[in-house]
Amino acid sequence: MFATRAQPAASVLSAGIQTRNMATLREIQLRLNSIKNIGKITKSMKMIASTKVAKAQRAMETARSYGATSAAIYKNANTVPLEDEGNTYVVTSSDRGLCGGIHSSVAKATRRFIAAPGGQAAGVIVLGDKAKNQMSRSNRADIQLSFNQIGKSIPTFAEASAAADTILSSGLKIDTSTIVYNQFASAIAYEATPMKNFSIDALKASEGFDAYEVDEEVLGDYKEFLFANNIFWALVEGHASEMSAKRNAMENATKNAGEMVDRLTMTYNRTRQATITSELVDIITGASAL
Repeated sequence: MFATRAQPAASVLSAGIQTRNMATLREIQLRLNSIKNIGKITKSMKMIASTKVAKAQRAMETARSYGATSAAIYKNANTVPLEDEGNTYVVTSSDRGLCGGIHSSVAKATRRFIAAPGGQAAGVIVLGDKAKNQMSRSNRADIQLSFNQIGKSIPTFAEASAAADTILSSGLKIDTSTIVYNQFASAIAYEATPMKNFSIDALKASEGFDAYEVDEEVLGDYKEFLFANNIFWALVEGHASEMSAKRNAMENATKNAGEMVDRLTMTYNRTRQATITSELVDIITGASAL
C-alpha cells in the first residue's frame, strides 16, 4: 500500500520537472537558431564589405592625390583665416549604419573643435543622416543645411559638386570652412580630421600669393572648384573608412555570434542530459517501487 500511494506523488513531481526542462530546452533551441541565423547574416555582410573595401580604397587614392594637389595653393601661399571671418563646419558622414562608431567620431571631433578656444562655429552643414542625428543632440541650432542619400555607393565628383553648389548658392555667408571627415589610416584605424578651406580675401592676403598670377574671375572659379574637390576628397576617404569599419564590425559580430552559439550549445546539451537523467531516475524509482 505504501508503495502504491507514493508512486503518484513521484509521478506528479517528475512531470513538473520534465515540463520545466522541456520549456527550457525549447527556449534554448529557439535562441540558438536565432543566433545562428544572425551569424549567417553578419558573415554575408562581412563578405560584401570586404569586396567593397578594395574598390573604395582605389577611389580614395585617386581622390586623395587630386585633393592634395589642388589644395597645395593654401600651403604654398601660407594662407591663414582673417580675424573677422566666421568658420563654418562641414561634417561628412553617410546614411548607413552597422559600422561601429565611425559616424560618432566626426560628430565628437566637430563638437571638440567648436568648444576649443577660437573655434566658435558660424554654422554647421551636415552631409549624411548619421552625423546629423549626432549633431542634433548638442548643436541643433547651429545646423544650417543637411544632405542625405549619401554613402549608398562610392561618392562621385558630380555628387560632391552638386552639394558644393547647393551650399554656395544657398545664401549662407561662408568665409572660412572646416570640413571634418574620417581620414583612412589603415584597415583597422581611422581618425576624424579637419580640412581647411579659406576665403578669396584670405587667399589674396597670403604671404606667398604674389607668386601666383591669377585673374580675379579665375580665382573665384578655382575657389569654388577647390571647395567641391575637398568635399569629394572627404566623402571618398570617409567612404573607404566606413567600408573598412563595417567589415571589422561584421567580423567581430560573426565571432561573437559563434561564441554565443558554442555557449548555448553547451547549455542545451547539459540541460538535455539533466532531463534524460531525471527521466532515468523516475523510471528506476518506479521500477523499484513495484
